[in-house]
Amino acid sequence: MIRWMAILCGLWCGLACNTGAAAASPGTPAELAGRGGPLPMDWLPKAPPLPPPQGPVIRVSTVEELQAAAEKVPPGGTILLADGHYLLPRYFELHTDGVTLRSASGRRDRVVLDGAKSRHIELLGIRGAKNVTIADLTLQNIRANGIKINADLGANRVRIYNCVIHNIWQRGVKGPAVPLERREALRPTDCRVEYCLFYNDRPKQFADDPSDRPDTFDGNYVGGIDVMFPRRWVIADNVFVGIQGRTRQARGAVFLWHDAQECVVERNVIVDCDSGICLGNSYRPAGIAIHATGCIVRNNFVLRCPENGILADYTRDCRIVHNTIHDPASRLRRLIRLVHDNEGLVVSNNLLSGPEMRIETASKVQFRGNVTRPMTEAFVDVSSGNLHLARFIPGVCDVAEPVAEVPEDFDRQLRDRRPDVGADERRP
Repeated sequence: MIRWMAILCGLWCGLACNTGAAAASPGTPAELAGRGGPLPMDWLPKAPPLPPPQGPVIRVSTVEELQAAAEKVPPGGTILLADGHYLLPRYFELHTDGVTLRSASGRRDRVVLDGAKSRHIELLGIRGAKNVTIADLTLQNIRANGIKINADLGANRVRIYNCVIHNIWQRGVKGPAVPLERREALRPTDCRVEYCLFYNDRPKQFADDPSDRPDTFDGNYVGGIDVMFPRRWVIADNVFVGIQGRTRQARGAVFLWHDAQECVVERNVIVDCDSGICLGNSYRPAGIAIHATGCIVRNNFVLRCPENGILADYTRDCRIVHNTIHDPASRLRRLIRLVHDNEGLVVSNNLLSGPEMRIETASKVQFRGNVTRPMTEAFVDVSSGNLHLARFIPGVCDVAEPVAEVPEDFDRQLRDRRPDVGADERRP
């Protein structure tokens, strides 16, 4: 807990806590918890500011105005929220094509949509609308889903940008199943989740979610992004911290399954979550033979995720390349874990600081250039999630074969003709 709060202190700018214009900040999470000072996090990816709104703009500063704006905003319009703490009494829905919901200031810490007093279990949803953007906000305190993309009800091409998703006790972002008879027409396609911070203050407890009981999921039904049937999603430049179940068996920080196709998961930082990046899992419902096809996981930093650092489970033609995974004391030894059928899988140029990868598949997997060795001291700062290489490491630097699909590293710097293993391409 102390480590999480110190990490988050460097990510946070303080929450405004009024119902209209911003009040003075009550402080960072670490200050509110009475814990230590911040760790330097200036190495993290920064979200480029969005351009000014195009089309009609509705400005709101109260919960009532916000709810009314969702009904009045025309296609292509923007709802601009004044800085403030919006305590929502009920579920909030966007259902108009091309709408953007964003803070007027561009400061995601200054506009908070809070479900602590909501009579519903989901905070924000998109239904029957395409090309919706949600940006520069904090969403927090809800029993089930923070943002639900209701693809089964026609939502598609959603962008979630520079948001904080905090204390969501089932899924921060959820994409549910779509009906078989309209699957190809409805599957959530071309969605993006970028530059977001997902974190929970503590492991999930039974009191957070009455449906998560000892006889169901034992307090472990919690995760970051969970999407069924996604196609061409991009999940990039996000940070996930402390997403944990009651008994440390939570779902993935990123969990793509039920016939995910051609998705990209890149440049994310995942720290102290139970599971990191999961392409599939061991459960397959009727009609689902493959959980993920043609997906790529590249240039991610994954630290101390004991259930799975990176998992491939019932995949086809996927690639796990140039990731850095650190967990030298891993209790389950699953920094990379390959389970069941994984035909056509390529696992290349990954740096594992800890135990060897767990290979529990009989499929023919291409392994190339992976390096496994405990190397805590070789990274800039493992306590804060910074797995950049601190110095030249023989056997790691300048030894890999280039991968055409990974021309850049975690920092979007071009890789050398003889790249370094892992997510970071060290510069002298």
